[in-house]
Amino acid sequence: MKGFVIVEPGISRVADDLTNPVMEPDEVIVRIRRVGFCGTDLNTYRGKSPLVTYPRIPGHEISAEIVEIGSLVPTDFTKGDKVSVLPYTTCGRCWPCLHDRPNACKYNETLGVQQDGGMTEFLSVPYTKLIRNLDSLSFDEIAIVEPLAVGFHAARRAEPGEGDTMLVFGCGMVGLGAIANGAILGADVIAVDIEDSKLELARKSGARYTINSSTDDPGARLAEITDGHGSNIVLEAIGLPSTYTSAVDLVSFGGRVVYVGYVKNPVEYETKKFVMKEIQIRGSRNAVKKDFSDVLEALKAFKLPADELITQIVPLLEAGSALEYWNEHPGSVSKILISMD
Repeated sequence: MKGFVIVEPGISRVADDLTNPVMEPDEVIVRIRRVGFCGTDLNTYRGKSPLVTYPRIPGHEISAEIVEIGSLVPTDFTKGDKVSVLPYTTCGRCWPCLHDRPNACKYNETLGVQQDGGMTEFLSVPYTKLIRNLDSLSFDEIAIVEPLAVGFHAARRAEPGEGDTMLVFGCGMVGLGAIANGAILGADVIAVDIEDSKLELARKSGARYTINSSTDDPGARLAEITDGHGSNIVLEAIGLPSTYTSAVDLVSFGGRVVYVGYVKNPVEYETKKFVMKEIQIRGSRNAVKKDFSDVLEALKAFKLPADELITQIVPLLEAGSALEYWNEHPGSVSKILISMD
């Protein structure tokens, strides 16, 4: 079986000697059609992910079709069904699993991160991890559902509503998902990035205001927009020490900060702001099926510019060069999809 492997930081290969998946009775085998490169995959390639060991097959942004069905899978699953994959594991025993927060499972192993992922020709998947009823969407659109769902979940963690202002650092796919859901839930969204092209996508995804932090001072611009109050919600979707601390600096008194980006190295804070502002700080991890469903509804309602979110689609043989290009030109890429056809 063919697939793509990140052998070690900076080194990758297309393999043709991978082991074919073995299907358990409660699983299906899917043929992978598209896989998105995620920021996590880029950090794996750079050696900056705190969660990854090597070698690693990346890929958790998956569109696929069912080709084999296990004996214990319900009969309404059929060969040829278009599916997305919920790429997270759950133990069913830890506190989050027992309290309806399976996305935060203590023992989660995400495909392509803590375990090998879906950038292969075929993959075995428990039927409970499939997202179905996707016939109205293309395989390209289905492949961008997972990163958008992570952003939708992060926005829900922020609890935005009418009268709220939500500033989002980062207009990658996760940030755009957060922007879209923040706007859908009623907030005035302010998008911050260093690339005008990504800020344009943010506007098309629901942002009311945009700030290019390479040419404007986000603090000064935010003060103009909010009459000096700051944003009562700040969401960090980049994973940089500077934006982690800026989130606390820019959030209003009594506001909420949500972190979804990973920072590998420790971050240093001026902790008095936590207390003086009486802010809430929340993490956001992965997504749940509701987030996937909400993204699908947004795509069907054209509330996200799906075609414009995809930078390029390349065949498996060019996956390594596409990843290297993204490594060298990070600001020019929104989403790279690998075609497994």
